[in-house]
Amino acid sequence: MTDIHKPAERRRLSMVDVAAHAGVSVGTVSNALNRPELVAERTLRRVRASIKTLGFVPSAPARQLRGGTARSVGVMVRDIGNPFFSEVLPGIETRLSQEHLLLMLCSSSDSLEKEAYYLQVLEQHRVPGILITPAGPDISHLVELRGRGVGVVLLDRPGADSQLCAVAVDNVRGGELAGGHLLSLGHRRIAFLNGPSIVRQCADRREGLHKAVRAAGLDPDEVITEITLPALTPHEGEAALQRLSLGRKGPTALFCVNDTVALGALRGLESRGIGVPRDMAVMGYDDVEFAALLSPSLTSIRQPKQQLGQAAAELLLTDSRGDANHWHQEIVFQPSLMVRASTTT
Repeated sequence: MTDIHKPAERRRLSMVDVAAHAGVSVGTVSNALNRPELVAERTLRRVRASIKTLGFVPSAPARQLRGGTARSVGVMVRDIGNPFFSEVLPGIETRLSQEHLLLMLCSSSDSLEKEAYYLQVLEQHRVPGILITPAGPDISHLVELRGRGVGVVLLDRPGADSQLCAVAVDNVRGGELAGGHLLSLGHRRIAFLNGPSIVRQCADRREGLHKAVRAAGLDPDEVITEITLPALTPHEGEAALQRLSLGRKGPTALFCVNDTVALGALRGLESRGIGVPRDMAVMGYDDVEFAALLSPSLTSIRQPKQQLGQAAAELLLTDSRGDANHWHQEIVFQPSLMVRASTTT
């Protein structure tokens, strides 16, 4: 026969419990937590001892309501599954943790509706600031958000004309480096696996590639075959090969708009028996951690992801203080070319 015991009733401790244990008023406990300078030292020690004995944990939302702002910062990225963003986040967290701030991480999945919903939630939580990679080109709603007192910094997105601080990498230059590298190896038929033009990073990398081709005295329309992917995933990178002519007159090089797409392209080429780089050179972008670990290792455009995150967090801390003398800044980092086995033997 199985004995069934009713579980012990669980109740969250409150300031009332601390006050009763310490023999003080609830108001004194509140002051001890939020304005300790107003409490006599002996009483403060007694309250703190009761808090420790009882294991009482103060309510952050309640203290937030009294203080006006949260001790957390919103971070919204376009795709939380993209390893580029997972490598930017430690830079953000490192700087914010020095100010004892937590991250509230959201992913818009490139959806304007999800972005609007999460922005509303973050504002309702009274976060002092938000780092955001916008889902679309229109960022007027972010300017309005800042006008309501929330610090806003654009992450991985230029913002020179937006009245917002921004931290980005020069993606036009990155596209130029990628194109220049492939052209220097003699490639004159390049397939560009790109994302939607509405995504600023994709548009800028395309501009850079075209710039490199024109600088070589060639016509981009003759050199580049562009395929627009609905999502920047390995699956779409592999599926894109079905839309390419991979015979003798097909492209001799693939430039993938990010390393995740390149991962899928490499898998698809291998399954078709197409050697890399013998039959097809493959170029990525972002230089995420796995790029150097692939076989063959992936040539890519490196973005300084840690510095990007740290700089964005620093700007947000400044912007969130509401300093009347604050000037909007745009910090633009330069990318670099990392040559590996997927383009050279």
